[in-house]
Amino acid sequence: MGGLRLPEPYRGLPRSIYVLFFANIVNSLGSFVWPFLTLYLTERLGMSKHGAGQIVTLSALAYVPGSLFGGKIADHLGRKRVFVVSRLLGALALVPCAFLGVSPLIPWLLIATSLLSAAVDPALSAMVADLTTRRNRQGAFSLLYLGHNIGFAVGPILAGLLYRHHLPWLFLGDALTTVLSVLLVVVFVRETLPQHRTEEAEGVGELPEQERAEKGGLLLALWRRPAVLLFSLVLMVYSFVYVQHAFSLPVQMRALFPENGPALYGVLMSVNAVTVVLFTTLITRVTSRFDSTLNIVLGGLFYAAGFGMIALIRGIPLFVLSVMIWTFGEIMVATNSSVYLANHTPISHRGRFRAVLDIVSGTGWAMGPLFMGRLIDRAGVRAVWPLCFLLGLGGSALMVALWGAERTRPVKPAEPDTVS
Repeated sequence: MGGLRLPEPYRGLPRSIYVLFFANIVNSLGSFVWPFLTLYLTERLGMSKHGAGQIVTLSALAYVPGSLFGGKIADHLGRKRVFVVSRLLGALALVPCAFLGVSPLIPWLLIATSLLSAAVDPALSAMVADLTTRRNRQGAFSLLYLGHNIGFAVGPILAGLLYRHHLPWLFLGDALTTVLSVLLVVVFVRETLPQHRTEEAEGVGELPEQERAEKGGLLLALWRRPAVLLFSLVLMVYSFVYVQHAFSLPVQMRALFPENGPALYGVLMSVNAVTVVLFTTLITRVTSRFDSTLNIVLGGLFYAAGFGMIALIRGIPLFVLSVMIWTFGEIMVATNSSVYLANHTPISHRGRFRAVLDIVSGTGWAMGPLFMGRLIDRAGVRAVWPLCFLLGLGGSALMVALWGAERTRPVKPAEPDTVS
């Protein structure tokens, strides 16, 4: 990046990674629609809360087929092709929403956008894995995570202004920034899908055994890697815990501070965003010497401590401390889970493995509010946090067991070959 002196974890990365970093900032900066989706559906389209909830649920469910399809196509036709086409089509689906008024077609266009956006994630993850090696993957995934959060720290503020005063630009601005982010990739990032599935994208040495291409479909490749399946289940537990920041924490703040609980919750979410931006680089630098599995263990312990302590605290300063602690866990889990998956995935199946991981971990995100909502109704919101503490510890214990098993019995994939 020219003469700019980058922090240590981000030095010497492939140029394409820096381009993807800026593309992430631009795209996240324009994430205008989704933060205000529920308000838009109820206030502007006049839908009931139940109806709006159905649309939000369908948008979330659309992630499953979109992610699976995007992962499969990315493994066969190319990561960049899926990234570019899916994002452009998603942006195109947003444009009519700016001019249709209160048409009932709008919710379906938004669901289509969600489906198309889901196809991008496995393609992007596979692209980054192709461009990096085990030596620099943590820095690359950390940089992209940082770029996403830099953009998202500002995007909702701009979206709030557009929602109040220039509603059509909520959709047009989202579409425009999406197109700009795609143009960066079109011009400066090459297709990374190797023509011969055993080559390293950057040509640095030979692929490790666990990353070499394999014959067969997704299920057979997963069967040969039971550790990846266990890892996915651990991330599902972590997601179950993490989603409580958006579901149970607002309830807790309202219960403790009846007058200004929602406003104080907004402050805590700002603390979360600022912590991500300020500490991601430092945490990546400190933990880069550790194995990604151990970093995910530490992330689970931060979840256990940060969420668990909420059962005992009542003052705002301690809530701020709690948010910082579980945000440290968020940083470590988000950056290292992508590294772990890339290091344990055959290059021929990277997109599909990422899709499966996202769907399994997303199940925890979906189940968390459902289960904890019933628990809150029966036992009160304070009952949530001891359970989060135990689940965080349990997830960390499973990761420790997985790390130990990998050290004693390394995975031996099938002999490399071109996939069918």
